[in-house]
Amino acid sequence: MLHIEIWYTGLDRSDALDNHVREQVGHELKRFSERLTRVEAYLSDENAGKGGPNDRRCVLEARPRGMEPIVVRDAGDDIFLVVRNTARKLERALSHKFEKADAV
Repeated sequence: MLHIEIWYTGLDRSDALDNHVREQVGHELKRFSERLTRVEAYLSDENAGKGGPNDRRCVLEARPRGMEPIVVRDAGDDIFLVVRNTARKLERALSHKFEKADAV
């Protein structure tokens, strides 16, 4: 099972958001779970509740075994959508990285 750590800055922690992060990241990275030690999710509201465009941010850092970490990020107005988009970006980045490593 994939180990996922979630950190919040400027957002209130919620079970719904924790579950969403675990579901999205787990779903997108399922095929890589044996090759990763953990994934760290950093969720933030850059304006701390004051509003503004694209102020919700998600940074995902994957730790592949024996490789350097891979970091992807995204921003938007809806943190749930931002998490989904960032998880998809991470899946693509890991797929590319592992394909290159496996070809050697």
